[in-house]
Amino acid sequence: MLKDIIILLLVLASCFFFLVGTTGLIRLPDVFSRMHATTKSDTLGAGLALLALIVYKGFDPVSLKLLVVLIFILITNPVASHIIAKAAYYNQKDDKREDDHADI
Repeated sequence: MLKDIIILLLVLASCFFFLVGTTGLIRLPDVFSRMHATTKSDTLGAGLALLALIVYKGFDPVSLKLLVVLIFILITNPVASHIIAKAAYYNQKDDKREDDHADI
């Protein structure tokens, strides 16, 4: 019974963070704010969902694989977001330069 309650709480928390990330993606004004909201909340949401699956499965080789996936997500999601933000920043600077030349 306690295991079921822990799993339920982890899944509900995961759904909450996914909902917050989706809301941030829709409502926030610029690419950097959207990326911040989705990266933080989706990483935490996926982590909590995978943690719920690990608790559900118990001590098993599948749990070890889920833990590896969790670690992979915790490492790659912020790095990918950083790379996308860097590309958006440089693209934004290039757009400003083109606008400056158009006024001359």
